[in-house]
Amino acid sequence: MNTSDQYLKAIYLVQQAEDGPASTGRVADMLDVSPASANEMIGKLEDKELLEHEKYKGVTLTDEGIVRARDALQTYCIIERFLLEVLDVEEFRAEAKQLEPVIDETVADRLDTIIDRDPKCPDCFAPEADACSLLEVEPDPAD
Repeated sequence: MNTSDQYLKAIYLVQQAEDGPASTGRVADMLDVSPASANEMIGKLEDKELLEHEKYKGVTLTDEGIVRARDALQTYCIIERFLLEVLDVEEFRAEAKQLEPVIDETVADRLDTIIDRDPKCPDCFAPEADACSLLEVEPDPAD
């Protein structure tokens, strides 16, 4: 998954949470980047017709942007589930975020054959928990 896909995924999740256009500030916060960096990438994605950006209103994904965002989210879910369910990695969220930019579709598809992914994925993703809602994990005591 490349950086563009990470942005599309973040915009998709913010749009879902806000039930409307995603603010660039929320996207920047979600990706832990500066607002200037977020704006620059949003401009590049707009040039590729993956989203529409209206100043002071926010960002809305196009149909193609939504497809790519959902694919990216599904790949992220596959990585999380593999790390937790197969490898039993305690800090699976942190590890998934580090692996996300380097796992391509081929590797994700192969990992997917190992896990028992629910067919409704990626709709099972819970943005507030930053994890698949179907994962059975103990609540983080720091939360």
